[in-house]
Amino acid sequence: MHQQKILLRKSIRELTAAHDNHLRMACSEKLCRALEETIQFKAAHTVLLYYSLPDEPDTHAFIEKWYRGKTILLPVIIGNELELRQYTGPDCLHEDPLFHVEEPRGVSITDFSQVELAIVPGMAFSRQGQRLGRGKGYYDRLLPRLPHAYLMGFCFPWQIVDDIPEEPHDHRMHQILVC
Repeated sequence: MHQQKILLRKSIRELTAAHDNHLRMACSEKLCRALEETIQFKAAHTVLLYYSLPDEPDTHAFIEKWYRGKTILLPVIIGNELELRQYTGPDCLHEDPLFHVEEPRGVSITDFSQVELAIVPGMAFSRQGQRLGRGKGYYDRLLPRLPHAYLMGFCFPWQIVDDIPEEPHDHRMHQILVC
């Protein structure tokens, strides 16, 4: 099963690299507009997002647009765990030297029950809600700690696959948004 996941990640990386940045940005904009129209986003006061990497649907402008109207939380890698911190504007970001990911500074949010909607990145998703992450297990450890969150995968169309091998620690999404 582990080898299947490695091969699937490799395949998705190749597909993503084959699509130009203009297409990925246009798709990201469509995804963000679709997210704004969901009942879950409209109702949520506290939303967990992610500050996108170059191979993920871009969330930067979306976060900037909404952080004044909703509480936007972003993950920060601390050891083997994801800590959640509030995004308070572009000045709160700094680059993690190990993973080269932009992360917010500030106080960690410890009341995970306040997260109503979690927008979750992944390497691949199935229509049944299965998710394949990058292989480090960060979200596998975080998602069980979000008792009230509606879990929404966010991806490009080439990231949708028929099936993803599942292990006991894997968590299915409630919904997958794809452009």
